[in-house]
Amino acid sequence: MTNPNDLFGIYVHWPFCAAKCPYCDFNSHVYRGTFDEDAFVAGYKREIAHMAALTPGRLVQSIFFGGGTPSLMSPRAVSTILDAIAEAWQVDGNAEITLEANPTSVEVERFRGFRAAGINRVSLGVQSLRPGPLAELGRRHSVEEAMAAVRIAQSVFERSSFDLIYARPRQTLEDWEDELKEALWMARGHLSLYQLTIEQGTRYFDLQQAGKLTLPGEDLAADFYELTQELTREAGMPAYEISNHAVPGQESRHNMLYWRYGEYAGIGPGAHGRLMVNHQRHATATEKLPFDWLQRVSETGHGMITDDVLTWEEQGDEFLVMGLRLKEGISPSRFMSISGRAISARQIDALKGYGFVETLPNGNIRVTDKGFPVLDAVVADLAA
Repeated sequence: MTNPNDLFGIYVHWPFCAAKCPYCDFNSHVYRGTFDEDAFVAGYKREIAHMAALTPGRLVQSIFFGGGTPSLMSPRAVSTILDAIAEAWQVDGNAEITLEANPTSVEVERFRGFRAAGINRVSLGVQSLRPGPLAELGRRHSVEEAMAAVRIAQSVFERSSFDLIYARPRQTLEDWEDELKEALWMARGHLSLYQLTIEQGTRYFDLQQAGKLTLPGEDLAADFYELTQELTREAGMPAYEISNHAVPGQESRHNMLYWRYGEYAGIGPGAHGRLMVNHQRHATATEKLPFDWLQRVSETGHGMITDDVLTWEEQGDEFLVMGLRLKEGISPSRFMSISGRAISARQIDALKGYGFVETLPNGNIRVTDKGFPVLDAVVADLAA
């Protein structure tokens, strides 16, 4: 099997942060010692070369610098990594090249340097437009810094987006309506809006276990979700994925690559990838600890610690998990080509009976607004 939709991207993980947010379960590390950025950039270049040897001839359509906090990198480091990618693969002239950034004044000062390095889209981790929640979420910027960063990003980059977290402790629907309307007024094309979820291993998980953190119940959480869909739709920025909203044509191409089950190379500490090698789909992951990753790369040329060949059934399950997040839904025929089996018509009919899925004119199956709050259950039923 080859990559069925010819989508190929690069994910570059920069694992360092100035502080660890209490809700974050990403592979991020606070490091305050002497730091050798050049040594890490050299490691990225070696790992890029290794991944390119596994996937020769691919056309790169998107590159995403995530983290961690990649805006803590120097523009020179970003430029060097992009040059290495361009040397290893052919990069589409219209490739989307995104960098995640925090809206602190220090990082915003680097924006023009990032643009000169080749970044053409930035995603800002604003998370809230209210000072109290910002502090509770562990963010190091002020509301004023966030608003200034959004404006500067919109003036420097061709495309930009920012994130907000809602359904926070003690937040009311009225509070969220005011905040979201303000965000929609500020946004230019794209917003990522995430319901707060508690992940094991985070500070918020410990607080919840101790009874010191209470989130909205299921009914109220559903109300938050419905309000979000209503307001974004009215503003011309409907959801194209369960947590992402865009003016048509402004969708994140890199994230669409994930959800449409394309190929991507994961570069850097803790990066995951999905690669077609010798007609088999591989799930890859690299060493999470930054300095252990760097040591491994220096010894072997790459930091991979996982390289599993996925079975047809595993690929089918992944395709459902990713694709059913999209408003465009999934193609049953593509599911069959990936997994070697058909989706049960009986399961589809049962879910239609509950109003959780529907069939589009093009034959795609998609989850309805009613079904999105129970998406995990819908996926499990269709995968059974």
